[in-house]
Amino acid sequence: MQRIPEADLMDDEAQARAYAEADFAEAHQQLITLFQQRWPGREVTGRVVDLGCGPADISIRFARAFPRCEIEGVDGADAMLAHAVKAVAAAGLSSRITLRNRYLPDESLAQQPFDAVISNSLLHHLQEPMTLWQTVRACARQNSTAGTPVFVMDLMRPASEVEVTQLVEQYAASEPDLLQHDFRRSLFAAYRIDEVQAQLNAAGLNSLTVEAVSDRHLLVAGLL
Repeated sequence: MQRIPEADLMDDEAQARAYAEADFAEAHQQLITLFQQRWPGREVTGRVVDLGCGPADISIRFARAFPRCEIEGVDGADAMLAHAVKAVAAAGLSSRITLRNRYLPDESLAQQPFDAVISNSLLHHLQEPMTLWQTVRACARQNSTAGTPVFVMDLMRPASEVEVTQLVEQYAASEPDLLQHDFRRSLFAAYRIDEVQAQLNAAGLNSLTVEAVSDRHLLVAGLL
């Protein structure tokens, strides 16, 4: 099935609110669990960047899982960040999670390198995927003897429109029509594993691997 790009920003208030209020607990917690399984016993300290943080649910979950880190959540959509600010305050984590409006590529992110780079559901929004991988490389602290963890999850494009419809019905049937519509568009806009592998090869990120971790998600992970 051919990829159909979608808008790179979710800056419509109704769209942002629907996304912020949706129940993504299972998928978001999976990112934390898989991170811990990838590097068992590793304590994440220092500065972490969450690229495309949206309403900050993953930033909050990561901060709770690794209480010795500080997180900079970045997103290009003001509407999303407005929900993120409220969520972070409600979680009592405003002292550890900083939220910034950044539209990639943004050279300022490389000025103070990070000790871990995480991202969820950003790649499929990008018209030029190399923007993400160049940002990942620029953000990672290069002088870390233990390596800088990189952990990027995203949707994975199904093989057919029939599979898209099945996934929407299975995972979003109880969600508002707007969210179902966005989920469908995102599945069409997502990349396949072979496409992401080609992106990593082109970016020279050979230490990162890509694999399927669910029927609709792929994971790029490794140390830089």
